[in-house]
Amino acid sequence: MRFIWIATCLAFTLLAGHAVATEQEKKQAENKAEILEQKAAEKGADVPVPKSEAITTSEVQAVDPAGTAPMDDAITCLARSIYWEAKGRETAEMEAVASVVMNRLGHEGFPDTVCAVVKQGSETKACQFSWWCDGRSDQVKEDDEYTVAKEIARKALNKTLKDATLGAMYFRDRTVKPDWASKYIKTADIGRFRFYKPKNGDAK
Repeated sequence: MRFIWIATCLAFTLLAGHAVATEQEKKQAENKAEILEQKAAEKGADVPVPKSEAITTSEVQAVDPAGTAPMDDAITCLARSIYWEAKGRETAEMEAVASVVMNRLGHEGFPDTVCAVVKQGSETKACQFSWWCDGRSDQVKEDDEYTVAKEIARKALNKTLKDATLGAMYFRDRTVKPDWASKYIKTADIGRFRFYKPKNGDAK
């Protein structure tokens, strides 16, 4: 009986320790992401992120593990946008969506935080990212794909993600042809997405 009691206490202690460690990693990741998004929003900030300031894989996965957290930190906002815009697509397409968000960050005409970029236009129901205004639940349904989305968000914030869109700030599904596309320069076709950037550097 005593052995069972000791084993139960040990298991509880280990679980509690893991929960504390996970919460610490979550906080560390969110704090690092806030600093990294601020640097990314600054002009000419294309410098490598020091290893001590970079978000680690375990840290990023500790953020929003169930895909139900409020959209109030850079990692959650970026990962959810990647997930909802490109889940079920190739990794390259998911990475390209991340690049569009990061390319907008701090650019004239766009906000200077990841969450504000993702949510831009919601006040007038003219969302830049349609999933944010579609009236559906934004909670994650596929854990594995969300895990991939968070890893891509980590790389984007750490500036280790190659921008295959060549500076794009807009994209569309290649099966549709919106009127706005003719106003911009096509930069790349990646999977089923087509990417664009402003003709004269103007963006909104």
